[in-house]
Amino acid sequence: MAQSIVNEAVNEAAKEPAQEFAGFASDPAPLLVAQYERIAREEMQALPFYHASMPVVAECTLFEGQWLGCVLTPWMLSVVVLPGPDQLWPVRSSSERIALQLPCGNLTFMVGELPETGQLLACSLMSPIDPHLGADEGRALVSCTLKMLLSLPVQQGEGGVDLGRRRLFGGRKS
Repeated sequence: MAQSIVNEAVNEAAKEPAQEFAGFASDPAPLLVAQYERIAREEMQALPFYHASMPVVAECTLFEGQWLGCVLTPWMLSVVVLPGPDQLWPVRSSSERIALQLPCGNLTFMVGELPETGQLLACSLMSPIDPHLGADEGRALVSCTLKMLLSLPVQQGEGGVDLGRRRLFGGRKS
């Protein structure tokens, strides 16, 4: 009888959804590219804002133990965060919002999910993509955006900088 109760409890626990999921030991950018290429092919191509000549590009880097990345698709540019090596993230409800402080400042992310990578945090920077943006410019935008995310904000000192037109063109000679 006792064994039967234990087996039932184990079977019920196996049916429950996971409460945590493990991080990625290596760069998840190739997985992101593959998944977004499939989504582009199967779900997005018919939409009027789809930028057909824009490739799917993703770059990720480790930041404080998590994968911080930038993803460009033919319909959006987003910042993403995924769990890093040896990380366990709790499963969150989809569309939950989480504010994170990055070196560049604070960003608000939404919990999303992809079939092969599971949950991730995403913050849209541009949606839809500018139709005049070329593929090479898009690739450069991904790299520059990732660098910007990890850059410290520039603040003016006490003296400040006067960038007014009069000051710019009216400097005095000493």
